[in-house]
Amino acid sequence: MSHPHPELGAPPALKEGALRITPLGGLGEIGRNMTVFEYGDRILIVDCGVLFPEDEQPGVDLILPDFSYIRDRLDKIDGIVLTHGHEDHIGAVPYLLRENPDIPLIGSKLTLALIEAKLAEHRIRPYVLEVAEGHRERIGPFDCEFIAVNHSIPDALAVAVRTPAGMVVATGDFKMDQLPLDGRLTDLPTFAKLAEEGMDLLLVDSTNAEVPGFIPHERDISSALRNVFANADRRIIVASFASHVHRIQQVLDAAHEYKRKVAFVGRSMVRNMGIARDLGYLKVPGNLIVDVKTLDDLPEKEVVLICTGSQGEPMAALSRMANREHQIRIVEGDTVVLASSLIPGNENAVYRVINGLTRWGAKVVHKGNAKVHVSGHASAGELLYFFNICKPRNLMPVHGEWRHLRAAADLGILTGIPRNRTVIAEDGVCVDLEDGVARIVGKVQAGYVYVDGSSVGDITEASLKDRRILGEEGFISVFVVVDSTNGKIVSGPTIQARGSGIEDAAFTSVASKLEEALTKSANEGVLEIRQIQQLVRRTIGKWVADNYRRRPMIVPVVVEV
Repeated sequence: MSHPHPELGAPPALKEGALRITPLGGLGEIGRNMTVFEYGDRILIVDCGVLFPEDEQPGVDLILPDFSYIRDRLDKIDGIVLTHGHEDHIGAVPYLLRENPDIPLIGSKLTLALIEAKLAEHRIRPYVLEVAEGHRERIGPFDCEFIAVNHSIPDALAVAVRTPAGMVVATGDFKMDQLPLDGRLTDLPTFAKLAEEGMDLLLVDSTNAEVPGFIPHERDISSALRNVFANADRRIIVASFASHVHRIQQVLDAAHEYKRKVAFVGRSMVRNMGIARDLGYLKVPGNLIVDVKTLDDLPEKEVVLICTGSQGEPMAALSRMANREHQIRIVEGDTVVLASSLIPGNENAVYRVINGLTRWGAKVVHKGNAKVHVSGHASAGELLYFFNICKPRNLMPVHGEWRHLRAAADLGILTGIPRNRTVIAEDGVCVDLEDGVARIVGKVQAGYVYVDGSSVGDITEASLKDRRILGEEGFISVFVVVDSTNGKIVSGPTIQARGSGIEDAAFTSVASKLEEALTKSANEGVLEIRQIQQLVRRTIGKWVADNYRRRPMIVPVVVEV
């Protein structure tokens, strides 16, 4: 079992006849999925998604893959294959197409409709190629065959990429539900045919590799939802991903059965469900959907709201309801259903929302206390079954944290995949497929790119560190005016604090110490502004640490006259 290490250097030039696979996201994390395939001087990209920020990334809206590796070769990209329409697989497409809007997008009908709606907001009209299971398309030197897979969104596809170097199969996100709501099974017979042809490398979804057995059927949720509807006396509020069409369908069916009206809340939810309904993926009984503005005219026991925010996203509708920042106010007796699993890293944010909702009197139903969610990712039992069907010569787990990647690799080894043909990589690691063997050959830059409002890539780790300090320890500003000729104090120092827990009056004692230090430095001939600022920062910082055991941000402002 091979894996990267910190000493990995830049990869060598790609050998003639070899295929290079470089994940720029999705390994060691849940999200930001993006994999670059290179053959000759041409490039194919599979997925281009976002990662959602955690608590230690304050102010960040989205996290993108780092496009540096391909930025000077955007004209060499023959296409972006999108396996399905979840944000962690399509959310970064607008940011890549901003840099080159001529890159073709390849995907299924629903996936392309979702991304085209998103791109319209960015005023980008892409070239698209619609494909479906069973289709085979030549995209530059890449011969791509598309295979149906079952996931928590309709129209998901795996892709087999053939080149003279061999065949690589990328599963995308998948599971093997044998009773899917839409009747669309993961196409195991086609995977078996690919195995007979010879699957040189399998990139497999590893999210649930640690979970034993088989994932329950999606339709098993229906009874749990009906139970919620049968016992709810007031409004029902369901939070889900804005693209989880199957789950929304089950909620609509339950609402229709219990004679409730449904309103969608949140721009992305309204947009995506409108697209799914127009394309026939969402079946909506007549007169079931109403505008959210009309809800006040309906009895509370006849209302269902479907909104975003199941992952505790701070700006999503449910989070704002919990914080009393939304027009819809949670009241005693409301029932809130979180119809999704917890994405690793989001636990604190989700429980914060649950506590906020409970505070206002809502009954919160979630995966921990009711069967209102099943995963969209294959578990260990399904992966074993899948590996035995595919018989890959080389295996590379993707789409998971380190524990998931290793668990998937171990399962592959149990089914007979040689340990030395099992590659555990991380973002930025280049894997070359040559002569039937996949080997790690180097590493390229693949860090986080932060989106903050309209700013893309301007926020650095140093910026986030400053934000964390400000949020946790507050800041102290020190204003002093000095004579530019001799460095002596003309006015000040004036000291103020915000969020530090220190009253302004407490700075009287340190102000005299600071004056002494500044006078001494002036007498020693220190005139450089930067040196004076450092002296201010050291003096105030030591005093705060000694007296309060805190480390606020200290902002010295030194003005020369």
